[in-house]
Amino acid sequence: MKFSILRWCEFIKFEHTVFAMPFGLAAMFLAAGGMPKQNVVVGVLICLVGARTAAMAFNRLADWSIDQKNTRTAVRSTLVSKTTAYATMVGGVLALVGGAWLLNPLCLMLSPVAVGIVFFYSLTKRFTWASHGFLGVALGTAPVGAWLAVRGQFDSWVPIVLGTAVGLWVAGFDLIYALQDREFDRREGLKSFPARFGDRVSLRMATWLHGLAVLGLGVAGWMAGFGWRYGVCWAAVCVVLGMERHWSKVEGKRWKAFFQANAAVSLLVLLGFLWEIFWK
Repeated sequence: MKFSILRWCEFIKFEHTVFAMPFGLAAMFLAAGGMPKQNVVVGVLICLVGARTAAMAFNRLADWSIDQKNTRTAVRSTLVSKTTAYATMVGGVLALVGGAWLLNPLCLMLSPVAVGIVFFYSLTKRFTWASHGFLGVALGTAPVGAWLAVRGQFDSWVPIVLGTAVGLWVAGFDLIYALQDREFDRREGLKSFPARFGDRVSLRMATWLHGLAVLGLGVAGWMAGFGWRYGVCWAAVCVVLGMERHWSKVEGKRWKAFFQANAAVSLLVLLGFLWEIFWK
């Protein structure tokens, strides 16, 4: 199979980096109280991209035969060869560990734990309908890791609260995303919340999770000492998530709800952090 960079980017869904990376950067700037040292910025970026790339490649490999049976995902195994997929996974892991090495001993020591967390999610759909929560845990580690990259120690609850809010938000939008595979998951014996409980309960759960996420984002901003500037962005996040709930009820708009709305959420939170930190 001839290699194509565009097909490779589609294979790992490179555009989805916009979900977790802004939260990691927000925590990094907050921990530094402004612009961190150059090696920290480089190391954090490498770790964030490496972790996500490795996780996505592992996910594709773990679900290779399953995806081939699903009309929506059948194209995934045609984008790159399995050899390229394995090389991508290994390259992502090496990037994560290398980035952690650039940062500090604690980050390097915890890098295998990070790999285990982001890989484990891909296996959870085989034994629990709570797999969406495990995805939330995986992405919720981004702000915690970025904080440790700067400080080198656990010295604040802010990244924990922010990471928890991120995890709740991710679990909520993954519930919406999983609605499109509900019937397939049931046929194949895969476990997901929509397959177990149906559309109505899943959308209601997504609403509750996003409500808790909004609360967590507000608390994180309050703990960080932020003012009205972050409040403006936080209010915009509330509006966007309200729009997402509306779109998620319309089957043809669920992809719009998944990508556009949630990309806006992460970027708005980053904007709020930057506005507060650098204005001062």
